[in-house]
Amino acid sequence: MISNAVDATQKLKAMSSLGEVKGEVGDVTIEVKVDKKKKLISVIDRGIGMSEEEVKKYINQIAFSGAEEFVEKYKDKTDGANIIGHFGLGFYSSFMVSEKVTIRTKSHTDAPAVQWECDGSPNFKIKECDKKDRGTEIILNVADDSTEFLEDQRIQSLLTKYCKFMMVPIKFGTKDEYKDVPTGKKDKDGKEETKSEKYTVDNIINNPEPAWTKAPSSLKDEDYKNFYRELYPMNFEDPLFHIHLNVDYPFNLTGILYFPKLQKTLEIQKDRIQLYSNQVYVTDTVEGIVPDFLTLLKGVLDSPDIPLNVSRSYLQSDGNVKKISNHIMKKVADKLEEMFKDNREDFEKKWDDLKLFIEYGMITEEKFYERASRFALFRNTEGKSFTYEEYEKIIKENQTDRNNNLIYLY
Repeated sequence: MISNAVDATQKLKAMSSLGEVKGEVGDVTIEVKVDKKKKLISVIDRGIGMSEEEVKKYINQIAFSGAEEFVEKYKDKTDGANIIGHFGLGFYSSFMVSEKVTIRTKSHTDAPAVQWECDGSPNFKIKECDKKDRGTEIILNVADDSTEFLEDQRIQSLLTKYCKFMMVPIKFGTKDEYKDVPTGKKDKDGKEETKSEKYTVDNIINNPEPAWTKAPSSLKDEDYKNFYRELYPMNFEDPLFHIHLNVDYPFNLTGILYFPKLQKTLEIQKDRIQLYSNQVYVTDTVEGIVPDFLTLLKGVLDSPDIPLNVSRSYLQSDGNVKKISNHIMKKVADKLEEMFKDNREDFEKKWDDLKLFIEYGMITEEKFYERASRFALFRNTEGKSFTYEEYEKIIKENQTDRNNNLIYLY
């Protein structure tokens, strides 16, 4: 439902930029409401809206994608406006939890507002209604076996997981915040006294402009650390370093990958890399997209070239996925080599944290081995570190046997 609302808003913005929408775009916040007593969930957008003809065309035809049609129509004038939907089936998922679904919608044109109702059977009712504002409201009458979705906590957790970085603000209820306001009095030291005052604000559950969508030149180190905390609020250690990915040819890929400090007990399942497509959460199972040894990293990858219906068999056969995987491996190798050359002393201090990634990568990926052999380190009993090449020069004279084999003792 929210993906559809985002699409309706993105279409409105795209058409407005082309001068095809009358009046101001205005506030486009999407709102989710839950009415536990009446057993209703509403998703309200201020997007492009629909006329009666469009409702019949887009809602009554299963698997007809209005999103796809829009992208095709405007592909030469816009960049597709970051439209999410492609399959034309999203709306029908609402019947999995509803005994009746109502759509109230008003087009951005002068067409009258309409109301569509259906109980999941092939029959539906459609009539004019009194909706005044542009946009669409979808109301789910929640079925008795799905009342868990009337709990605020359940909706909040779904919104946080799947909509955390969608590109249009999403409101779910309100929340209390506090600010210090002057009292007009001074304390004994002559300082202005303040008191904490409570006020209510909209509970916007998402960040429409996450760090990975911004130019790396506009971000400071602290911005990257703050984003890491936003992704993993229960992780209290700062990452060792990050890599900002930004590719638009021969495939589209943005994202930020973090090298975490590894705990003594390795929690591979926890806080994994999250995969997005146009800021829509897809999965945190990225095997196949990221080389095995890098699944120990954390962060975000976003690529519209990886479809929302990700499956293992698809990933194994898709050419773009292999290119993306190789690109990520190259960027990691570049970053590590740069760190080694720029500040070897600091790199040696971090070696114990990096060692597992690097050696696992060298064992499993031949291309990574070629690069990593330049900066992978041996450490002797005195704690001094050497690259393979440096170590070989030191031991060559004393540790070459009569068959001219170099013998490594470890």
